Amino acid sequence: MQARETLGENEEGRWVTGHLAGDPQAFGALVDHYQIRLINFINRSLGDRERAEDLVQEVFIRVYRHLHRFDQTKKFSTWIYTIASNLTKNELRNRRRSPVVLFQTISRNWDADHRPLQFEDRGQHPDAVYRKRQLEELVDRSVSRLPEHHRVVFVLRELEGKTYQEIADITGCTLGTVKSRLNRSRSRFVELIGPLLD
Repeated sequence: MQARETLGENEEGRWVTGHLAGDPQAFGALVDHYQIRLINFINRSLGDRERAEDLVQEVFIRVYRHLHRFDQTKKFSTWIYTIASNLTKNELRNRRRSPVVLFQTISRNWDADHRPLQFEDRGQHPDAVYRKRQLEELVDRSVSRLPEHHRVVFVLRELEGKTYQEIADITGCTLGTVKSRLNRSRSRFVELIGPLLD
């Protein structure tokens, strides 16, 4: 599984080509590679892991139905994250229309074992591990308080490691807008997390 996590775009291209050629295992390889990443990405925006899991299933249904239309000269990761981002935006829009909006913090629903940026050293002293987990909870709590359009670019850049161009492609924004939103989101993040660290 760890080897699959580090595979590059060439492998993804083979999976896409394999699926289109009728290989029954190729689509499963794409699902295995992206499922947890997309759940984490959507969960950071919604703060609702169960709903994130449902939306990721919808992402894969759409990918399955429309993969034959995917332009293979483009990056598959950008395409699948764009689908996930659009479904997340729709969900947030629908929640705002709902008379009852239940706000749940990201940290309450977060599965710490699946954080992409968590490289926990099992040899660390228990106190260090505890402090690190506390810090991760504070990060998640602060991220959840960013405005939606700032939160998405912040998560994509700072937690998912996407390039500015990938973020622009995923969100449909210009590079200038992405950079502007990132600057604002970083400043706001520092303001939010600062008092929690004192």
